[in-house]
Amino acid sequence: MQVAAAAAPHLLCPHLTAAATPRGLLLSDSEAPNFKASTMVGCICFHDFLGDSWGILFSHPWDFTPVCTTELGRAAKLAPEFAKRNVKLIALSVDSVEDHLAWSKDISAYNGNEPTEKLPFPIIDDKNWDLAILLGVLDPAEKDEKGVPVTARVLSVFGPDKKLELSILYPATTGRNCDEILRVVISLQLTEEKRVATPVGWKDGDSVMVLPTIPEEEAKKLFPKGVFTKELPSGKKYLCYTPQL
Repeated sequence: MQVAAAAAPHLLCPHLTAAATPRGLLLSDSEAPNFKASTMVGCICFHDFLGDSWGILFSHPWDFTPVCTTELGRAAKLAPEFAKRNVKLIALSVDSVEDHLAWSKDISAYNGNEPTEKLPFPIIDDKNWDLAILLGVLDPAEKDEKGVPVTARVLSVFGPDKKLELSILYPATTGRNCDEILRVVISLQLTEEKRVATPVGWKDGDSVMVLPTIPEEEAKKLFPKGVFTKELPSGKKYLCYTPQL
């Protein structure tokens, strides 16, 4: 089966065009596509769903699969931490709402909860693959038993302005690290508010890095807790740290 169809027009908000798809989006330059879709909580328009929140859209190959179940289970456990940071989660899988509702019971059971407990985020119904095609998330290297490409594990983080802040693409066979996604969101929000960067392995509360473009005198005013520079063989003073504000 060759997948080369456009999304069904009834799924799209009137002003959405093919150019708005995430394939090839540039960070902080491209707007989230404003699609309409059925979900476990009813029909949504994506921009209305996001409102003034940050948003994470993550896609899955299909329902009732082992890796996806573990991912959504961990995402459900971390949902309160995302909510504290004004982040809304929404998943996409190429199955129906009915399948999603049944699958959510398995996910709750995986987490050790009662099967009747609802997931803290919706899953989009994409049984016709309209959005998988629109969003460009099909993985040509992984196919189902019919030889049809399956949905890759694509994750997009959008800021309150609906602009893309982060994109992660995993193949269908490799599960994502939801704790890492939370860590990255914390970094994104911090570095948007403050003129700092976060170093390798940074965790919330660790020291952050002062941007090398900030003059020394200005840095002293911006970071009253002090700036600490690591001495390097080059003599260049670009590894500068300050306690997290």
